[in-house]
Amino acid sequence: MENNTNNIDDVNILNDNSKDNTIFFFILALFFVLLDQITKFAIKGFSFSGIEHQGLGYGELIPILGNILQLTFIENEGMAFGISFGWGKIFLSIFSLIASGFLAYYLYKVCKASKNNLLKFAIVLILAGAFGNAIDRNFYGIIFNEAPLFYGRVVDFILVDIPDINFLGINYTHFPVFNIADSCVTCGVILLLFLHNKLPSFDKLFKNKNSIEKN
Repeated sequence: MENNTNNIDDVNILNDNSKDNTIFFFILALFFVLLDQITKFAIKGFSFSGIEHQGLGYGELIPILGNILQLTFIENEGMAFGISFGWGKIFLSIFSLIASGFLAYYLYKVCKASKNNLLKFAIVLILAGAFGNAIDRNFYGIIFNEAPLFYGRVVDFILVDIPDINFLGINYTHFPVFNIADSCVTCGVILLLFLHNKLPSFDKLFKNKNSIEKN
C-alpha cells in the first residue's frame, strides 16, 4: 500500500513539473514570435499614435558582413523563403492560422507527455515560425492599410550570398531572402529530424491521458 502511495506521489510531482514546463515553453514561443514581429516592423517601418519609424526602402541593401550577409526589404504573398503561387492565397492564410493552432495544441500535449526539453524546443521553433508568418499573411494587409484581411504579405529581410547557381533555367545569385520566422521553422524541422525517435506516439498524446513518457 505504501509503495502505491509513493508511485502516486511521483506521478503528481511529474504532473506539477509538466505544468510549469508547459508555461515556460509557451512563453518561449511567444518570445520568438515577438522577436520575429519586432524585426519585421523595424524593417518595414510603421506609423502608430504619433510614433513613426521609416524602415528600409523596398529592395534597399544594408551590408552586415560585406556581400555575404545583408539586410534588405522585400515582401511575398506565399510561403517561406519567398516561395509563392498565384492561387489559393486566402486558403494559405487561413490554413496557416489553423496549423498554428494545431501546433500549439500539439506542443501542450507533448509538454505533458515527454520530458525531452530539446524535443519541446524544436516544436516551439516550428510553432513560433508558423504563427509569425501567419500574422503577416492574415493581418498585415489591414494593419498597414494595404490589403483586405487574409491578403497580407510576408516581410523578408535577411539576404545571404551563395555561389551562383544556373541549372535548368534556375538562376540564383543568393539564397532566397528570409526572416526570423523562416529560420525558426527550418531549425525546428532539422532538430526534429534528429529527435524523431523521441516523439511520443499519437496514442500516448491523445488517447492515454495518464501516460508520461520518460525520454
